[in-house]
Amino acid sequence: MSKVSFGIRSASALAAIFLLAACETTPDRDVSGSGAGGTGAAGSGSSVSSGTVSSLPAGVIAGSQKHLETEAAHRVFFAFDRYDLSQQARQALQAQAKWLAENPQATITIAGNCDERGTREYNLALGERRANSAKDYLVSLGVDASRISTVSYGKERPIAVCSDESCWSQNRNATTSVN
Repeated sequence: MSKVSFGIRSASALAAIFLLAACETTPDRDVSGSGAGGTGAAGSGSSVSSGTVSSLPAGVIAGSQKHLETEAAHRVFFAFDRYDLSQQARQALQAQAKWLAENPQATITIAGNCDERGTREYNLALGERRANSAKDYLVSLGVDASRISTVSYGKERPIAVCSDESCWSQNRNATTSVN
């Protein structure tokens, strides 16, 4: 019985050691001293340049979806039955192009979406044109086309669910996601 008791005690001690070791955390990188200005404001000095993070909010990983959303709008909107880019959409895509230049390892997918009006087939085609419109603009800004894939969801993935213009306008978009 003492051999069994010794074995249980040894196993318990080892388990406790492993549990404590698993709880050990690695210290966060100190990024407060790096970068010019250290403002931390999105778009104003907060960037990734030459592979070095200058200042990211806590918990945000460079090159991640959250990082993209912190630095640039990840969704652009369209008028009813249109796929041409507004000035506001172009500005959002310019910020995305800048982010992609600063994160050369990142690849993205642009999903074209529509509101509930129209047939499924029509909206799938319109969503594809919206996604390609955003992709073409990013490529014109110097982003390598091989880093961008597109998909159309038509009216299948609404952001807002109601049957009025306030919802429809939110659902007419192209959404950029980091792969």
